[in-house]
Amino acid sequence: MNDSTSFRSILGYLPEKMRGLMSAVSESELHGLTEVRMRAGGPVYLVYPDRIRFLLKTGGLSLRYSDDTYIVGTAAVRDIIERLCRFSVHSCGKQLSEGYFVIENGVRVGISGVYTSADVPMLHEFVSLNFRIPRCVQGCADKLFEDTFDSNIIICGGVNSGKTTVLRELCRLTGDCRKAVLIDERNEVSCTLSGEPQNDVGAMTDVIVNMKRSCGIISAVRTLSPEVIFCDEISSMEDAKAVLDGIGCGVKFVVTAHGSSISELRKREDTAFLMDSGMIDRIVFLQGQSAPSKIREIKRYSNVY
Repeated sequence: MNDSTSFRSILGYLPEKMRGLMSAVSESELHGLTEVRMRAGGPVYLVYPDRIRFLLKTGGLSLRYSDDTYIVGTAAVRDIIERLCRFSVHSCGKQLSEGYFVIENGVRVGISGVYTSADVPMLHEFVSLNFRIPRCVQGCADKLFEDTFDSNIIICGGVNSGKTTVLRELCRLTGDCRKAVLIDERNEVSCTLSGEPQNDVGAMTDVIVNMKRSCGIISAVRTLSPEVIFCDEISSMEDAKAVLDGIGCGVKFVVTAHGSSISELRKREDTAFLMDSGMIDRIVFLQGQSAPSKIREIKRYSNVY
């Protein structure tokens, strides 16, 4: 998947005027694009790892927000929501309660706005949209795959460090040669649409989407006989205990967690629990936001203490 292909998918959901202006963005300006964001009463802006560009009223991009910046109307935001819902908003209750859609070529669309006060809150007024372009970087996990094969590992890093990107690529490499399961609770890794992963996660990888992470692990172990299970963003003791139960059944695990150092991981009950279990073989640290998906260090378990 390249930036241009994902960008063209986004264009199909935009109102005519906005689509015309965005279509004029050159191929060179799409390189490295990570997000297309917009807000009612505010600008359309393109986000890159090292810069932001604002869409102009006359087309083209600018370094700065100014009087020449294209401003998005409330009606335009509503129009995009209608298109995301295939003009049937009432049939998209799940997406509107969770605040995101998945569209073609692995693009995820986050939505902000006003939620109802019902038992299951649902968006009914829409403020902003964030089209997130997937970062499928083939090759970024080649060495990690070689160095950690058949190991239980935690991939760690801060915000925007590329944890999901590395996990996805490691899942692809593993799933091309072993039975694997991806527990994709929020559909951020596979971006499954109409039953088909939009991102390559491996030829033999089974995907469980929109199920609570701990429940997905239990289901996978019981029904899919995986050799390896992949999970993004372990975030609770329930998740951690499910991982250890799965390891106890002979399954290897690759998970991600937020944290850029051992001390940060130890501040969290769930990751400290995993580390203290004696079941984790490697802890992988990424370089960070300045070099997304780049590996800084692979620590053996024995070196953690």
